[in-house]
Amino acid sequence: TIPFSNSSLPALLLLYRIEEAERRQQRELTMKLAAAVIALAASASAFSRSATFSRGIATAASTATVSSPTQLFSDKPDDEDEEEGMDLNLEEMFDMFDAADKGEGFDEAVKKIKSE
Repeated sequence: TIPFSNSSLPALLLLYRIEEAERRQQRELTMKLAAAVIALAASASAFSRSATFSRGIATAASTATVSSPTQLFSDKPDDEDEEEGMDLNLEEMFDMFDAADKGEGFDEAVKKIKSE
């Protein structure tokens, strides 16, 4: 009860192969389109503005009084006591490194080096 004769079988096989080739081309086109969309989205995110980070402030953008995030983080709060750096020459620096290697305490090493 097959409605096709043996002579129409090659024609049906040819139609099937043509349809299969069209489906393969459609899949390739869809994959290329998806890859292009992903590449476009990735390149667009590379040029987008980065998130502003805050130091415990609710929102840096709403509470900041400076014009750029770089200024916000480079400014030091007024209430913090600023420690002064140690003015050491090269020899004194190496003495500090040697003292640290020997396990001496920091304050003891500073007193020892400054007294010399």
